[in-house]
Amino acid sequence: MRHLLSRLRTAALLLWLVATLTFILVRLAPGDPAQLLIAPDAPPGDVVRLRAELGLDQPLPAQYARWLRGVLRGDLGESLAQRRPVAAILAEALPVSLALGGVSLFLSFVIGAAVGLLQAAWRGRAPDRVLTVLTTMAYAAPSFWLALALVALFTYGAATWGFPAALRLPAFGMHHPAGTPGGWWTVLDVVRHAILPVTVLTLVGAAGIARYARSAAADVLGSPFVRTARAKGAGPLRVHGRHVLRNALPPLVVLLALALPGVLAGSVFVESVFAWPGMGRTMLGAIAQRDYPVVLGATILYAAVVILANLAADVTLVALDPRRRS
Repeated sequence: MRHLLSRLRTAALLLWLVATLTFILVRLAPGDPAQLLIAPDAPPGDVVRLRAELGLDQPLPAQYARWLRGVLRGDLGESLAQRRPVAAILAEALPVSLALGGVSLFLSFVIGAAVGLLQAAWRGRAPDRVLTVLTTMAYAAPSFWLALALVALFTYGAATWGFPAALRLPAFGMHHPAGTPGGWWTVLDVVRHAILPVTVLTLVGAAGIARYARSAAADVLGSPFVRTARAKGAGPLRVHGRHVLRNALPPLVVLLALALPGVLAGSVFVESVFAWPGMGRTMLGAIAQRDYPVVLGATILYAAVVILANLAADVTLVALDPRRRS
């Protein structure tokens, strides 16, 4: 309990530091939101009045104190561009990002751990070398480049090569522009639109987890208890499933939490490329419009998810590894 309370205090302090640093950086960034919200030919007095209306004419410490008081009350403020509560804007975008990130993170962990275990079992052989090259290429490739490459291949390429319409994967949006009859057709339409963005996020995440899982499993395979299990006649499935995976699982849980920031960062570009109305696209639009409250609200939400994921991984690691309970 003492360890958990200490971690909670550290998490709260880290969240405050991230929020404060983001507040300072967005205020120091070039650009005036008031000038972006009015017509270019508007008189200078309109800019002054809008700045006063938005509270941007106050000193920076006063703006920070007002914003922090609102956050402590659960009020993230109002969007400068949309004139809507920031919480309502994020509530609309968050489910989209959670769906993309959650599915891709699950697939990344399952596929990456499986590939890593196979590489460890085949270490030094041709399949291991081939998978190492492929995972390295996927991990090093930028997510937006992978997104554009998949669009060129499975959308425009499929149309150019004369593939049937059912085999051409949609590139943009969550729904067909003409709409769907409803029911399961709507679900299938969303799934077809999600194939490419989920694939991009899964490729990058699974490649990183596979490389780490290979190293962790290779270390376990050289342990004396694995050699003992093989000497007793245990088959490969029992050795890898019961002994190797169980002992390699704790570091993989930590890696899963560390992979979450990469999934969130990748979703910013992926949602922008595929025009998915999630957190990433909302944040990019807010940055372009200098919409300070939305940028700050999205940053706090991102930071909270990452910090809580690391906290959950720390607690789970103690539960999985009895040696850490003392």
